[in-house]
Amino acid sequence: MSVSASASTETPAERLSRIPKVPFWAQIVAGLVLGVVLGWVTRTYDVQWLHTTLDKVGHIFVQLLKLAVAPLVFFAILVSITNLRKVNNAARLATRTLLWFMITSLIAVAIGLVIGLLTNPGAGTGLTPKDGKLPEKAGSWLDFLTGIIPTDVITPFTELNVLQIVFMAAVAGIAALKLGEKAQPILTLSESVLELLQKALWWVIRLAPVGTVGLIGYAIAEYGWDLIGKYATFTADVYIGCALVLFGVYPLLLATVAKVNPVQFFKGAWPAIQLAFVSRSSVGTMPVTVKVTERLGVPKEYTSFAVPFGATTKMDGCAAIYPALAAIFIAQIFDVQLGIGDYLLIAFVSVIGSAATAGLTGATVMLTLTLSTLGLPLEGVGLLMAIDPILDMMRTATNVAGQALVPVVVAAREKILDHDAYNAASSSPIDDDAYGVRDAEQKVTVPAAA
Repeated sequence: MSVSASASTETPAERLSRIPKVPFWAQIVAGLVLGVVLGWVTRTYDVQWLHTTLDKVGHIFVQLLKLAVAPLVFFAILVSITNLRKVNNAARLATRTLLWFMITSLIAVAIGLVIGLLTNPGAGTGLTPKDGKLPEKAGSWLDFLTGIIPTDVITPFTELNVLQIVFMAAVAGIAALKLGEKAQPILTLSESVLELLQKALWWVIRLAPVGTVGLIGYAIAEYGWDLIGKYATFTADVYIGCALVLFGVYPLLLATVAKVNPVQFFKGAWPAIQLAFVSRSSVGTMPVTVKVTERLGVPKEYTSFAVPFGATTKMDGCAAIYPALAAIFIAQIFDVQLGIGDYLLIAFVSVIGSAATAGLTGATVMLTLTLSTLGLPLEGVGLLMAIDPILDMMRTATNVAGQALVPVVVAAREKILDHDAYNAASSSPIDDDAYGVRDAEQKVTVPAAA
């Protein structure tokens, strides 16, 4: 009698609280599986309405991510630069962050070149130069260098030119540092706007399982397994190359340079890595990457600089492994012989030109920059456009893992890593409560010794 009475007085909210929550990673996996099934059904039975629905669902999810990109990048870079004033020896931290970005990019591009030379991904595909077509937009060094400075302050935001947005944010951040207390109202507003954008973007991130269904389903419905078979060697090369960097190079650096447990890194960084795989956007994943990096024991003030900086310039998957393999693939299709000088040029472009990828979905600009530097036909880009969404998932996951890794390595080397927090890091999801702010005024002290 008492049991039924207590049950009758239970509120709907209390009943809902007893329903076990499905972990976010499980939602992502479910989205992947459902997307594959719906994509296969769509292609096999030619279900046009389902094909259109999957396309729209995936497109809307990506558009929602892109909607936040421009203001998010601007305020994240501005705030990250001004936050360096709270860190002792900030210049050295920034320099070493950039140095490790370059080192890991060189390692990644070397792996891509070796795999490409060993496997000859362009051989036996049946593709010919006639299958290629010119891309709508092509990158060049002149465009890259002159395109950094915008002609006005509005166009970079409307045309989503992330490199120009980064430039303006960097100028604004440095100017704010020089102004000192006079700039405090602007900095307070910028920090509030950044938190607002992160909160709004988190709502979009929660839609990732639904977006996954659309993106994966449409890719399979549109291109099918036959296309993947035609590009089998190249696809395998990209995934193997990224896996070697992700699960070989990164753990080795963590164990030998940072002297921490690599398994703990992947446990802590997992929410960002899985979201990157699905969303194919380093910038869209950035709020989660910031939080997992903090959870791994990297000081908030340093994280708020290193991760946004990395999200727009640190691309081991898109700007190192992929263009190296793609250049070899396209050279073989067009029967162009590459020499040692060409391979050195690929490495140079990967390290210096990676900012051109800008943390958005796809790496077409970076690829065209590489091809134009080598003198390879830009029509080769058209050969890879169809397969790009499938490749981009693994590339972006590698990008984001590297963006979290470098701050951990630098913090460990500079003895500012919280080892207790690092060792306690778990793979639990980052929820919206994770945007609670730790003590922003905490001063980080970097030892004078190297």
